This record gives sequence, structure tokens and C-alpha cells, in this order.
Amino acid sequence: MVDVVSTAINAVTISALYALVAIGFTLIFGVGGVLNLAHGAILTVGAFTAYYATSALGLGIWVGAAAALAVGGLFAAALYLGMIRWVQDEPILVMILTLVTSIAVEQFFVVTVGTQAKAVPSLLPGQLSFAGLSVQTNQALTFVLSWLLIGGLIVAVNYTQTGKAILATSMSAKGAALVGIESDRMYLYTWLLAGALAGVAGVFLASYRTASYTMGRGPLILSFSIVVLGGIGSIRGSVLGAYLIGFLEVFTVSYVDSSLSGLASLVVLVVVLLVRPEGLFGRELAEA
Repeated sequence: MVDVVSTAINAVTISALYALVAIGFTLIFGVGGVLNLAHGAILTVGAFTAYYATSALGLGIWVGAAAALAVGGLFAAALYLGMIRWVQDEPILVMILTLVTSIAVEQFFVVTVGTQAKAVPSLLPGQLSFAGLSVQTNQALTFVLSWLLIGGLIVAVNYTQTGKAILATSMSAKGAALVGIESDRMYLYTWLLAGALAGVAGVFLASYRTASYTMGRGPLILSFSIVVLGGIGSIRGSVLGAYLIGFLEVFTVSYVDSSLSGLASLVVLVVVLLVRPEGLFGRELAEA
């Protein structure tokens, strides 16, 4: 019984991180209508930003996390301004360019850091104990911070002027333009926001695992499954989808076979595409 509860706690915490990653992925699609295949690579950028900040510069992990958030956002914004902005009406070309960018990022870290995984310090060391269970303080903190960021994003999208402008753009770029909203600026804000979330999510993931040049691949694949399950473009669908996929992933690895990691989410992806391609919440654009 204790093992089951411990596994469930692990699933709850990792699912919050999956939701943080998937929200940025679905936000870009919901607003701009394109798939960013470099989204996983931005996690890697964030993780190694924190690694460099702590190991090379001797800064604290919290400074490294803040730097990862900023660098992830700026990287995504630069990607949008430098390439995507000019071809955003060509979804296939955007997918190719972002895929090439992802490969380039991985190769950059292979050359500069090597293929060996690197340790990133915990955000908060120690353990919490209750009812005979023990949970890493870092893991619990990651869960709390992930939900604070998710909640902040939902509030910002639904209750701020910029957030409402982003929603309007996701519904109709032409209609938004008629009321004076610059769609290009909203697209930039979306990429910046999604990149910042991915960057800090990379730090969270690396802080209780490790940072490696391939660490973004798994989250990217999971993001596909999550947003398809929840409904492409739906923030609340991404959150629900992240928990469904997260629990399925953790329990499959824990009680079936660890070698099946990632397979369960791909099976869900195929089934949903065949049975309910619009996902649980359908196409809700960037609506929370």
C-alpha cells in the first residue's frame, strides 16, 4: 500500500511538470497554429543554463533557475523573430525549421559539454516525511512551483489585457487586427512565454534527474500525446492530459516494465487520434 501511495505521489509531481511543458507547446499552436518541434530543446537550454550558472560561475541554483527562465524565453523569442515570423503561414516549413533547430541545439551541447549527463543542484535539499512516507523536498517544491506558474499563466491569459489580446488573436487574427491588436506582437509574446516556461521546466527536471543533450526528446513526445489527448490548443485540456499521461507513464514503469517508458503515451496518442481526434476538450484555441 505504501508503495502504491509513493508511486501516486511521484506521478502527481511529475505530471505537474509535464503540464508545465505541454502548456507552452499547446499555447504556441493555439495562438499561431504551428507546432514548435524545438520546444523540447528549450528545456535542454534551460537546464544547461542553470548548470553553467552553478558550476562555471558559482552562482546559486535559484539564480540559475531565474537565468534559465530568461534565457529560455529569449531563445524562443529569437527563434520566432529570426525564422518563424517569416514563414509562420507555412506550418510544414515551421516544423522543419524547428526540428533542425532542435538537432542543432543538441549538437551544440554535445560539442561544448559532451554526451555525459551533468548534475544540477536541487532547488531545496532534504526530505519531507509524513504518514510513513518520504518525499524529496525538491520534488515537492517542483510540484508547488509548477502549479504556481500554471496558475499564473491561466490568470494572465484570462484576466490581463495582453492575455485577452492573445486569446482574441488565437480566435481570429484578422478579427483581432480589426480592433487594433497586432498579431505579430501577440505571437512573439506567446513564443516568449512558452520558452520561459520550458526553460524553467528544464531546470526542474534536471534538478532531480540530470541534464543531458537528449533530455528534451521525451518531454516533446509526451507533449504531443498530452495536447492531443486534452485537445490541441486547450490549456485546461493540457493540464488534464498531463495528469492522465503522467499517471499512466509512472505506473507503467513502476508495475509493468521500465523499458516501456514512453510507449504508453504513444499508444494513447494513436488511440485518441483514431477514436477522438479533437481530444477531450476539442479545439478550444488558447482558452483556459
